[in-house]
Amino acid sequence: MNKPDRSVWGWAFYDFANSAFATTVMSGFFPVFFKTWCSQGTDAVVSTARLGLANAAAGILLAVSAPFLGAMADRRGGRKRFLAAFMILGVLATSALSRVPPGLWTAAAMLYIVAVLGFTGGNIFYDALLPVVAPERRYDLVSSLGFSLGYLGGGILFALNLWMVLSPGTFGLAGAGAAVQVSFLTVGVWWFLFSLPLFRFVREEPPAAGTGRPALREAFRQVAGTLRNLRRHRTVFLFLVAYWCYMDGVDTIIRMAVDYGLSIGLEAKDLLLSLLVTQFVGFPAALGFGFLAGKTGTKRALLLAIAVYLIVSVWGTFIETRMEFLALAATVGLVQGGVQALSRSLFGRLIPPGRAGEYFGFYNLTGKFSVILGPLLVGLTGQLARSLGAEGPLASRFGISAVVLLFVAGGALLFFVDENQGRQERISP
Repeated sequence: MNKPDRSVWGWAFYDFANSAFATTVMSGFFPVFFKTWCSQGTDAVVSTARLGLANAAAGILLAVSAPFLGAMADRRGGRKRFLAAFMILGVLATSALSRVPPGLWTAAAMLYIVAVLGFTGGNIFYDALLPVVAPERRYDLVSSLGFSLGYLGGGILFALNLWMVLSPGTFGLAGAGAAVQVSFLTVGVWWFLFSLPLFRFVREEPPAAGTGRPALREAFRQVAGTLRNLRRHRTVFLFLVAYWCYMDGVDTIIRMAVDYGLSIGLEAKDLLLSLLVTQFVGFPAALGFGFLAGKTGTKRALLLAIAVYLIVSVWGTFIETRMEFLALAATVGLVQGGVQALSRSLFGRLIPPGRAGEYFGFYNLTGKFSVILGPLLVGLTGQLARSLGAEGPLASRFGISAVVLLFVAGGALLFFVDENQGRQERISP
């Protein structure tokens, strides 16, 4: 394998590494752990609202800092250093979740917020390395490779963790609760080990500016300039608004699906199995969307994936059985990686060259604001329905139904994004 290939594979393996957190912690065990272990005796709708608030808090903290961090990394040539710092923060906080005692939901929420910051903050700099490791003509395929390996890596570790939870005696553990706690520790170790290829094989340009306070001051000036330039780069702005809407729906489903299933009366083991189905369907499907984008165009393939998500969000409000939830999970797996990978590659084509960290900071800021709105929308809509007399499961269905609007708005706005105009704007003075 030649050097450029090592760089691409090293970069893509970070997705293999950190997707264990997205799968085992965010989507899988933490909602169950938080509801049944940390919030014992609490009403299901209340615990859902608490989980939504924890996700929102993490999103707010990252949103206010993301563009400035990205701009500093651009000027200092330090995307890998920033990535390493956030990765270590996430690894330590995730590992510490294994020590949270039952009933202490505040400690669990705080550690979860820090872990999510490590995960999402690191992704700013990981995404910004895409133009470093791949030419523009390969963005779709390389971005899709990363997400594909992410589904594979997250699925492999989650399968092991699910086995631990369903059969704790096989691993010498006292019960399912102990197995969940150990799984958090395995995620930390996995995340750290499989991040190493990126730091070994990906090479950055030399720093473009000094360090310390001047670099921070220049970062603020650069971000202010970008905000002014968005008036000229209207295609970038329109894409970011569209991305905000539809990723709001995607991230809400990722983070709240298991909690939703529990709230409508499905068993935790069936919900976790559904998540595993999503992972292994997502592995080839993400790669498939990379090839599809090469045939139909990136925007068309992305609109197709959003349309499927719209169908899923309507269907999800009516499901009753474990088999329906499994089918829903498989359908999500077909498009989840495609939405994520093609959004990243399409945005990479629209932004000015040499400023990937800063612009991907805005990109991730947009995504994090969607994490604020989506879970809050689900939680508060459910609470409102409950206050109006709806029973717990019915209130949860009202909550999840709000996601439909996000896919409609996002898809409609994306339809008007003109890639050709965006390419002209990126090179205009």
